[in-house]
Formats: sequence, structure tokens, C-alpha cells
Amino acid sequence: MAPLKGFREYLADNDQRSLLEQARLSGRKQVFHLHGQKVVTAGIAANETYELTLSPRDGQDATLHKTEVKFFYELEFADKVPSLLKSDAKLRSMELAPIVSTWGRHFVKNKSLYPLMLDREVIFLTLLEGEVVRGVVDGFNRYELTVRLKGGIPVTVMRHAIYELKNKKGRSFLKRVQQRQKDWKKSWLYVSEDR
Repeated sequence: MAPLKGFREYLADNDQRSLLEQARLSGRKQVFHLHGQKVVTAGIAANETYELTLSPRDGQDATLHKTEVKFFYELEFADKVPSLLKSDAKLRSMELAPIVSTWGRHFVKNKSLYPLMLDREVIFLTLLEGEVVRGVVDGFNRYELTVRLKGGIPVTVMRHAIYELKNKKGRSFLKRVQQRQKDWKKSWLYVSEDR
């Protein structure tokens, strides 16, 4: 684990936390953006390890694999979020499918997210179907990443749906890039082993 101030404590408190489960327990309707450009407004009837059962406003409960979910937010923000999202047309035209196997996913390491979150650095999070979510990292856990959009609107992105994460300067924070760049070592949070 990276020697970052407060990092181990943050993970101990948050890594196993589930925002899907919190949404289920709240009983509030959420807007789910699913692969295939589908948008469903529903409550969560069940939250299992790999599957999610949604209860739409009109219709029967539907169970789907969690990799079908790209991101979600509370219904109260339904009129604001779509206008704050951008789209990468080239990526969208590739029609990428959900990545079920963890082996093929585009990972962002926790030790990269942690300094971005504390520095409130603006990020551009591109998803597999080309949506671009711009905001600041508000929190993260093992499976989810919350981004605050303009106006402080929270959107929860499923980490399996990430294609790319960059900052304003175009620096990638994907694991394959950060294995070489190690930007977390340049953070004010970094504690050198020889201190």
C-alpha cells in the first residue's frame, strides 16, 4: 500500500461500503444509466453480490448483472445530470460491451484516487460507452466512485464502467499509466519511507 497520510484509515472506513446498498436501504428512486444507452428510474429491490434487482416506477422488477450499470444518481437530479454530461463520439461508435471479467477492466488505483479526492482536482471520467463525467472525486470504495458535478450534484460511477480517467492537463490516472508515472509520490500526502 502507498505511504499516503490517512490513506489506510480512509480505506478501512470506506473500501467495503456500498452506495448501491445505501440506495436500497434509503428506498429512494434512482436513475440508472445502463449499457446499451438505456436509462431506468427505479428503486432497488435486491442488491446481491453480482446482481441487482430494480423496481421501476411502471413495470415488473428486473434483475441484471451489475456490470450492466454504468452510473446512477438520485431521481431529484434527473433534470440536471444529462445536460452536465459530455460524450466522446469516437468511443461511443466503438460500441464497447460491459467487461465482465476483472482481467480486462480499466483500473484506477485507490492510491491515485485518494490524492485527487483530497486535492479536489477536476477530473474527466470517460465511460465505456463514451459518456464523459466531469467533476471532483467525492469518495470511492472498492466498486464505486462518487463524482460531484457542477453545482455539487453527486453521481455514482461503477468502477467496472470506467474507460479512462484524466485531469485537466490530460494526465491519465489509469493503473497501466500510473505504474510508470507514480503521481501519488508527487502528492503532498506522500510520506517517504526514509522520513
